[in-house]
Amino acid sequence: MEDDIAFVQADDDLTQEYDELAARSFGHPVGDITHLRGHADVRVAVRAGRVVAGGLGILTSQFFGGTAVPTACLAVGSVAPEERGARLAARMVHERLRPLRERGAVISTISTISNGYARRMGWEAPVPVFGWAVSSDDLKRSFPTGDLDIEHGLTKDALDLQQELARQWNGPVQRPDWWSTWTTAKNALTTYRFTRPGEPVAGWVSLTTKRGDRHGMELVVHDFWSSDPDCAAAMLAFLGRHNSRAQTVQFRRGALPPYPLLLHNLHRHRVVADAWHPWMLRILDVQAALRLRGWPADLDLEIPVEIGDERPGSSHRYLLRICAGSADLTPVRTDGAVAFTRGQFAVWYAGGYRSPAAARLSGVRTRCEKALTTLVRATSGQEPWLPEHF
Repeated sequence: MEDDIAFVQADDDLTQEYDELAARSFGHPVGDITHLRGHADVRVAVRAGRVVAGGLGILTSQFFGGTAVPTACLAVGSVAPEERGARLAARMVHERLRPLRERGAVISTISTISNGYARRMGWEAPVPVFGWAVSSDDLKRSFPTGDLDIEHGLTKDALDLQQELARQWNGPVQRPDWWSTWTTAKNALTTYRFTRPGEPVAGWVSLTTKRGDRHGMELVVHDFWSSDPDCAAAMLAFLGRHNSRAQTVQFRRGALPPYPLLLHNLHRHRVVADAWHPWMLRILDVQAALRLRGWPADLDLEIPVEIGDERPGSSHRYLLRICAGSADLTPVRTDGAVAFTRGQFAVWYAGGYRSPAAARLSGVRTRCEKALTTLVRATSGQEPWLPEHF
């Protein structure tokens, strides 16, 4: 029965019990439950004194339109196998989001293999996500080393560069101070900085390695941040110089920014793309999310829109105004020129529709082609990309 379950913030004992439950549910230990103990909100569902579900929530921000928007990043959600099938996961998600919304989150991001389930709860994937694998010999042959110095270690100026570059995309996390310490320890990362003599850091790459099954090693890139194409080429050439030990360089899903430098410059086009489950975005508060997002200063539009509600089958009509870098919604009674479901609105918000055709073929309804074109242009100036994993 639903009233048999209590949803509570986990203390140390309940967190330990949830840690054990998650290992049983996922089929392997989940280190983040303990690693993020001091940074995440841990919520669990308790029935008869026993933890039956739980998950982590991280209150942080993501960049959209160059501005940091408060977000609830959900991670490590699981339900005991014997409790599945009774919508406990959906109720658990609601309880995990509630305290983060109260603390200011207006959007939410997850990365899940249960995309259909997440979609029914209001999330949608703004962009496909790929991991890449390429021969280290091909990298070495295809990219020039350039004149950059290479230094080992992650420094504050490298982290500052990462945040500066992250603003140029829709979706990267505004990484808190503890983020790099957590990910470095969690993944045993090694970082290399690339600089020109007398200049600030131009780029950096973090990677992890492990011994191969028979000989050599496996090399996986986790972070790839470059301020210009020459630096990016030098970083790829550096990775290629691991060819004596690593036959293949793997770029973890989302590690490479969505620009074509790798594919356009390979001497031999034998890179392997591996599609992964995508990150998904949900708008928790439509008005606040629009108000807090960054907008082009020269953008000036006024379009009636219809946006789906969190309740299935319902929607609201608004007049959307964007002017001088600000946006607002005013409720109206007139029909919208463009109609979004809640999920479609999240994709548009993230710049996921690169053309009116893409929006139409995704199901966005319009009575005015010009209005749809204008709306697509409003968010497509920056591409969606989420390099972080949580």
